[in-house]
Amino acid sequence: MLARTLGETIRIEKILASDLWETQADITELESAVLNLALNARDAMPNGGALTLETANAFLDENFLVTADRVNSTQYVSVSVSDTGAGMSLEVADKAFEPFFTTKPPGMGTGLGLSQVYGFVKQSDGDVKIKSKQGAGTTVTIYLPRHMDVGKPTAKDNVIESAAHGRGQRVLVTEDDEGVRKFVSETLIELGYEVMQAKDGDAALSALATHQVDLLLTDVVMPGMNGRALTEEAQRRRPGLKVLYMTGYSRDAIVHQGRLDRGVSLIQKPFTQSDLARRVQGVLEGS
Repeated sequence: MLARTLGETIRIEKILASDLWETQADITELESAVLNLALNARDAMPNGGALTLETANAFLDENFLVTADRVNSTQYVSVSVSDTGAGMSLEVADKAFEPFFTTKPPGMGTGLGLSQVYGFVKQSDGDVKIKSKQGAGTTVTIYLPRHMDVGKPTAKDNVIESAAHGRGQRVLVTEDDEGVRKFVSETLIELGYEVMQAKDGDAALSALATHQVDLLLTDVVMPGMNGRALTEEAQRRRPGLKVLYMTGYSRDAIVHQGRLDRGVSLIQKPFTQSDLARRVQGVLEGS
């Protein structure tokens, strides 16, 4: 998943502990957190570089700067994502977990990625730290408490995962970011869907003019025609066309006063393969 998302210019290295302890956390949220960190790392390396994913067992003593609400434990599982990018100044690193804080140009980031990571880690009774130096890259480390009695996946979980597959339905993926478009398309193909791709609204409408489509999966914020305008025109031409929006920013054209418009289905970026599988299946089946 990371290789497809980051592209060929980013080399992925892994340093994974063979005797890693168990921890207890939401799998989907953890996957989203790692993906968030990887996307930030990619953006910090526009000319390519290396991303290192490392896991380890960590003993944290009283000198480790954690918040007062940490659980009563000194044993943690750590997951680190490191890049060889531009790095951050101390001032930027101190604000990195604040919602909507971003150093990226308008339209290139929402400032929500690291705050979502922070929220997940805190809900899991863990902590997260940034180590960065300008010109020398960044390492973000998630610490999750060691858990001595982690339950095994239930049969129900396995049924849900195995059921989230397509039956040859055709999905039109409209996304201006080539890396995201490729990741989504390849995931859907692996799940049993037929996939068409479009880089913008005009290309999507051209595809709709000549092909039958079961689902329009579109980004919300795109250059030129945005996802909302595309959907309105597509449904005018193809009444009843099912639509699933992708967005990395919850306060855009399809969300008002914190609520989705009636009839709107949404998946929040970054998402995992299992997130996408369940959401696409749900929209197609009307659930």
